[in-house]
Amino acid sequence: MTITILIYIAIGFLGILIGGFLSYLINLGRRRRLLAKAELESEKILDKAKLEGEKTKEVMRLKAQEENIKLKEKQNRQFIEREKSLVYKENQIRKKFNEAEKRISFKENAVKNQLRQNKENQRRLESQTHALRQRESFYEKELKGIENAKKDHQKKLEELSSLSVNQIENQLRESLKAKVEIEAQQYYSQAIEEAKLSAQKESQKIIINTIQRVGVEESMEKSVKVFHLESDQIKGRIIGREGRNIRALEEITGVELIIDDTPDAIMISCFDPVRREIARESLQRLVSDGRIHPARIEDVVSRVRKNIENQVIEFGKQAVIDLKIHGIHPELIRIIGRMRFRTSYGQNLLHHSKEVSRLCGIMAAELGLNVKYAKRAGLLHDIGKVPETDDESSHALLGMEWAKKYGERPQVCNAIGAHHDEIEMDNSISQIVQVCDAISGARPGARSQLQENYLQRLKDLEDVCYTYKGVTKAYAIHAGRELRVFVESSEVDDQQTKQISLSLSRKIKEEMTYPGQVKVTVIRETRSVNTTK
Repeated sequence: MTITILIYIAIGFLGILIGGFLSYLINLGRRRRLLAKAELESEKILDKAKLEGEKTKEVMRLKAQEENIKLKEKQNRQFIEREKSLVYKENQIRKKFNEAEKRISFKENAVKNQLRQNKENQRRLESQTHALRQRESFYEKELKGIENAKKDHQKKLEELSSLSVNQIENQLRESLKAKVEIEAQQYYSQAIEEAKLSAQKESQKIIINTIQRVGVEESMEKSVKVFHLESDQIKGRIIGREGRNIRALEEITGVELIIDDTPDAIMISCFDPVRREIARESLQRLVSDGRIHPARIEDVVSRVRKNIENQVIEFGKQAVIDLKIHGIHPELIRIIGRMRFRTSYGQNLLHHSKEVSRLCGIMAAELGLNVKYAKRAGLLHDIGKVPETDDESSHALLGMEWAKKYGERPQVCNAIGAHHDEIEMDNSISQIVQVCDAISGARPGARSQLQENYLQRLKDLEDVCYTYKGVTKAYAIHAGRELRVFVESSEVDDQQTKQISLSLSRKIKEEMTYPGQVKVTVIRETRSVNTTK
């Protein structure tokens, strides 16, 4: 059984081998037929490619011949054009050569003529030189005769006057010198007087023309300090239960509301004019709306504050646009806008600054100075009067610091700081700003101040000085901004003079009320007087 199975397996294995061999033979025949067919097709493709190559070669050869012919024609044309240009250039060169020859011949003739003229001039000069030499010898003889005669005259003069020639000359020189000095001194004095008169007339003319060319809309404006009510019943609603409304309003706005027996009125007190305006506007809205409580007060004040800040910026921008001033720092523009809510003796500070700026521009134009710098300095001269915090510095020096901080030019900064003589003026614009500031503040109706109060304030300033030992005279000048004190030199020495000045300035600051600042100057002088009998 096993053998039979093995035989069957061997037979099957042989059948598989035979079948594989036969399939191999069949595939081999197919491959040979395919190879033969591929060879025939490749031969056909090669023949076809050869034919196409021959045709392409022929076409390329024809094209190359055509391009060669075109190139030759092009080269021929270029050669002809170059030949023409060379002929043209040759003709031009010949013309220039002929012109140069003509010029050279002309110059040669001119040079020859010049040489001829030079020779003739040389002959004339030689003849003139000979004549001059003859005249010179003649004049020398004449001079010798004159000198001899002069010596004879000098001897005669010495014999007559018993003085030498040098002594006579010295006496004449001294007398002439004294006469010339007297005449020069008289002329100098006369010129000085004429210059003073003309300068005074010109300065008055410039100031009058400047004032006449500026038109002012309003003369005086008072700051808002009283809020008027329709009735006293509204006061209770503003105060609120246990004063919560008025406390909330004072804390938020930073002002003090004074409610007294004054009928239908509330006093608003604050050093900051912007805060005062915010409080006034907020009260106006709250009273008009009727709803007054802490939450509503906070909402209304925040809205009014934003509105006022926007107004401040707009006021500053409008002032700069009206005056045609460019390049001012945005923070300075905001400070300029804040001046709209500040007054000085009833005169609105922004209107005053704009007026000073216009005056400075006109006066600078009359004097031939820089108009732009003058107008900038005039507009910014009082910016130190609107500080956001309580600053004890002088408004002029504070304004100068702000101007330096925000990039203003040195001339403008000096004009701001020196318009009350707190620092030394280093340019003419500073003087113009000081003058125009005085013109704007001193014109009739500009500031509200009673004459009696003004005179009393000056008298009080002078009376304070006489409380010190050794003071002989005291004068309040510059509208009370400066105090001149004269002391006796025999009673007060230099060290005591400094002490009096310092003590007096402190006493005025502590005991008196005054606008701006007061400059105290103590003067001690020694005079030596002798009488000749």
